[in-house]
Amino acid sequence: MLNQMITGVSGVTQSAPVQGSTSIRKSDATQEASSDFGSMLTRMASDAMETLKTAEAVSISGVQDKASVQKVVESVMAAEQQLQAAVAVRDKVVAAYLEVSRMTI
Repeated sequence: MLNQMITGVSGVTQSAPVQGSTSIRKSDATQEASSDFGSMLTRMASDAMETLKTAEAVSISGVQDKASVQKVVESVMAAEQQLQAAVAVRDKVVAAYLEVSRMTI
């Protein structure tokens, strides 16, 4: 499923933003239509780092008996999901780079 999402993201820089109000609520992607693919990856990486830092802080709080086990598990699972998404994107970027580097000029 993640591979299908990443495959859909590969053409982001070539798509045009939707004009008018076609949805009930605006997402971050439609609000920042002028941003490029590189800035999206930067935002994704910083969000992943924040999630990992939060999970680490909650885990430490859990060890100190200041946070519930459920909260610790939820934060660690969110961090794991972010890390898996980041690794999948990295793998796709490396694969795309290798494919481009094999092209003849």
